[in-house]
Amino acid sequence: MHDIADFEARGIPGVFVASVEFVDAADAQARALGVEPRRVFVPHPIQDRTDEEMRRLAEAAAEDVIAALVAG
Repeated sequence: MHDIADFEARGIPGVFVASVEFVDAADAQARALGVEPRRVFVPHPIQDRTDEEMRRLAEAAAEDVIAALVAG
């Protein structure tokens, strides 16, 4: 999230992507940093997914990521 905050401060649009397991942590960190980053949450878990599962997950999230970028 620090990277997204830095990008936004420099005028570079960004979107924070994480699994739904981290919604509360993302909220807490955003408050601590004083930022409201655009973000997209994907299904959890991530680490044990195959390459094909990751491709499908990314494809499913792509429209939400694009929408978050253009909404800002």
